[in-house]
Amino acid sequence: MARSIPALAVLLCCAGAASAEDSKVVIRWHGQSFFEIISTKGTRIVTDPHAIEAYGRPMVQADLVLMTHFHVDHTRLDAITNIKKAKQINALKKGEGGRDEWNVIDEKFKDVRIQTLGTFHDDMAGTQRGKNGVFILDVDGLRIVHLGDLGHALSREQLKKITKNEDNPREPRPVDVLMIPVGGVYTINGLEAQKVVEQIKPTRYILPMHYGTRVYDDVLGLDYFLDEQKMGTVKKFTTTNELAIDPKAEAPKEPIIAILNWEKKGRAGKKD
Repeated sequence: MARSIPALAVLLCCAGAASAEDSKVVIRWHGQSFFEIISTKGTRIVTDPHAIEAYGRPMVQADLVLMTHFHVDHTRLDAITNIKKAKQINALKKGEGGRDEWNVIDEKFKDVRIQTLGTFHDDMAGTQRGKNGVFILDVDGLRIVHLGDLGHALSREQLKKITKNEDNPREPRPVDVLMIPVGGVYTINGLEAQKVVEQIKPTRYILPMHYGTRVYDDVLGLDYFLDEQKMGTVKKFTTTNELAIDPKAEAPKEPIIAILNWEKKGRAGKKD
């Protein structure tokens, strides 16, 4: 009987650890604007999948695939291993004459609420690069906003939509996690992104995306976004692409600018 006590203790310990992990929202970054978001109930949301060779052509499973516009580095459905079973939503749709139009979405999928917001891919009302969509997600009490290939500062009306609070219309709903492009060239650059962060004022995490890295330099790096920034505390995750958020925990005193790696080091089939 005495020998069974340590084994029982191990089982209880492991069960507790699994329970703690299940209570967190997991976010993984795969380069560019490609994220996985996994709710505490296990719903897998994938945003803007790509197949960029420099990032190892990541392959993931999904229950829901969200695409902010039609460009190929945001719509590679072959990166989803179970795509026939996954629900797909593009923030744009083809309208009359094949022209891109905003696809207005406000719906619930499993335990996730999805809303879209129409923006532009440039600062000239879309005349250069067309339209772009923003996804506003409510997951486990967290508001997560993915800005896609945003090309301009937000208008007052756009900002109101992002922070709309149905429970208390007089008070804006804080954005907990902001995924924001910072690499310029095709989107807002680092300095412009700082201004958009100031508009939105995220409370927990700022996740820069669509920027140049040591393996992919088609767009600018992080320097302009991080230089002399007053947005929050910079934390570099050099060995992992993963962030785990406890939705019940209090927000930090200032948001964390999380610089994720684009892969998890030591993962099978990946080089360290």
